[in-house]
Amino acid sequence: MPMAAFEEYEPAGDCPCRGCAQRRRTLARARAIPLRDGGHPAARGARRALVLATAAGVVLGGGAGAAVAAAAPEPGGTVSLDDPGQPQGSRGPLHGGKKGTPAKPPGRPGAPSAVKRTDRATIINRAKLWLDAQVPYSMSEYWTDGYRQDCSGYVSMAWNLGTNEWTGSLDKFATRITKEELLPGDMLLFHNPADPNKGSHVVLFGGWGDESRTYYIAYEQTKPTTRRQATPYGYWSNSTKYLPYRFNGLKGAVVPGTPVADPPAPGGTPAVSATFPGASKFGPGADNAYVAQLGRMLSDRGGSRFYPRGVSTRWTDADRQATQAFQRAQGWTGADADGIPGAHTWRLLAQHQGKDIPPTPGAAPNPPTQAGAPGPAGKPAYPGKATFRPGVSHPSIAALGRRLVKKGFGAYYTAGPGSRWGEADRRNVEAFQRAQGWRGAEADGYPGPETWRRLFA
Repeated sequence: MPMAAFEEYEPAGDCPCRGCAQRRRTLARARAIPLRDGGHPAARGARRALVLATAAGVVLGGGAGAAVAAAAPEPGGTVSLDDPGQPQGSRGPLHGGKKGTPAKPPGRPGAPSAVKRTDRATIINRAKLWLDAQVPYSMSEYWTDGYRQDCSGYVSMAWNLGTNEWTGSLDKFATRITKEELLPGDMLLFHNPADPNKGSHVVLFGGWGDESRTYYIAYEQTKPTTRRQATPYGYWSNSTKYLPYRFNGLKGAVVPGTPVADPPAPGGTPAVSATFPGASKFGPGADNAYVAQLGRMLSDRGGSRFYPRGVSTRWTDADRQATQAFQRAQGWTGADADGIPGAHTWRLLAQHQGKDIPPTPGAAPNPPTQAGAPGPAGKPAYPGKATFRPGVSHPSIAALGRRLVKKGFGAYYTAGPGSRWGEADRRNVEAFQRAQGWRGAEADGYPGPETWRRLFA
């Protein structure tokens, strides 16, 4: 009996069957990143396993079909040579994003000398681009900017590295720092060298969430889409293994405690320039950062119900409806309430002036009241969304907590509700919102006018 030749082979390029198509994809991924160029060791093993399975199929008389069966996924599944279910990919060059766009020059992944100089505000603002666009998570897809849609691709994009790095190479672009030195734009990295595909993850540090520094704001690319949320230090799991790093390409310096992007205005809301960017930035076909900025301001003023999937840089009818609701809340009608922001609308939003959007489309707008003052029938008036932010102290926060406990939504309090906003408050509010049937941006844990109304109903 002749000995089988153990060698790799390509399936027929024009064979349409499911098995050959799957093997073509599998072989392509296995060969995509050689070990010498920074590919995962697991890929080498998977490549060898595939070759052995192929040879075994030939020896046993199964032919190519038996080899395919060994590597093929269960119905509806996929074969992954990197890490099924873990939020990191591998090193690689940028990829062409839009159809017809050529791939960027590969360069040398992991070459720290090629980093571009940047600042913290730019890093955070780049991170917000994916947040506003709600980029779907993927270890194999690439966004229109050429960066891979996973956690390390996200940090590579925010730092503008020009290559798609992975958790095993990002530290080459950064310097270890201490927890006390963390500032917005730094990263928290967990890389498991013994098994890189098990648990490795990276997030961008966006600032501390409380004075005790037990929570921070994390920008991260994870399933299902880009997110920004309060996160326990260093992470939800493997917390002691997350190490802080500072990007070597930073220029200038930021004094600890000084806000970098979106500095808070009085009351805690992000400051936005009151200078109107121009009518050309809004309306059908508009796609720019000002549209997303408008959406965030409208959401903070009671318009979050118009954005169930979050705000975006692309103008949609949700922006028009939310803008129109805000304009009508000011008592405007006709052409003054057409849903397209003008200089007056923008100034009121940017300076947090005027009346908020009422909780329901048909409700009459409430006149401005002193925060926490009694409303109709002795109920406390909604103090504004800016009250419920990390580090803010306000009597309304304690009143909210007591009401949550009374309603049966105080499970996350360990020492009773207090007047300082914390993660326990947010999680209890989120539980209450989900009990109302709300999801997504409507159940983010930050009480808006409608959440407040239902709590005190």
